Amino acid sequence: MGIFNKLLTAVRGGATEVGEAIVDSQAIRILEQEIRDSKKALHDAKTGLTSIMAEKMGVDRKVKDLGEKIKEHEGYAIQAMDKGDENLALEIANKIAEFEHELSIQQGIRDGYDTKVVSLKKMIRQSERNIQAMDREVSVVKTTAKVQKANDLASAKFSGSNSSLNSATDSLERIKARQQKREDQAAAAMELHADENGDDLQAKLKNAGIVDSGSSGSSILDRLKKQKEQS
Repeated sequence: MGIFNKLLTAVRGGATEVGEAIVDSQAIRILEQEIRDSKKALHDAKTGLTSIMAEKMGVDRKVKDLGEKIKEHEGYAIQAMDKGDENLALEIANKIAEFEHELSIQQGIRDGYDTKVVSLKKMIRQSERNIQAMDREVSVVKTTAKVQKANDLASAKFSGSNSSLNSATDSLERIKARQQKREDQAAAAMELHADENGDDLQAKLKNAGIVDSGSSGSSILDRLKKQKEQS
């Protein structure tokens, strides 16, 4: 029973390794898709933030407008009191109270927008940093994979694990050997040709000083002096 349980555990472990290998083989593709999804979500978030900021601008204008109306009506109320018209002054004061109530509501809305905008901006900046970091990681992993692949291909010649590469390498060596053989044959032919024409003997005689190695300025001058003496 103990052996059977161990076998089951080994099978489960093997299945897990196979599953992980499948996932790992697609890891870069999965990460790139996740990055694309994250960038799209970030773009949507920025679009949403733009809408919220636009709405906040509208609320800011309402707050400003209400503040100006309150000041304007306070002036009207003072003028009514100066004229002794208490009823008109009270009516204006009631209107000011409505403005102030609406102002309080709009200020609350604006404060809510301010908090939300600050929070969203912070989240967007963090998301941008995370995406950039993931982009860098994927770039490093892809570059490392390419370097390792190049290294594996280059070292396969010495490991004997790549029969096609070994075959190509052997072919290259044979080509180089044939080229060297042709060069040796050409050199031998030239040497033989020189022997047949006595070039090699002439070279040896000249080097030994037995035969004239060619005209020189001194030999020509000596010859001319002799010709002059004879004339």
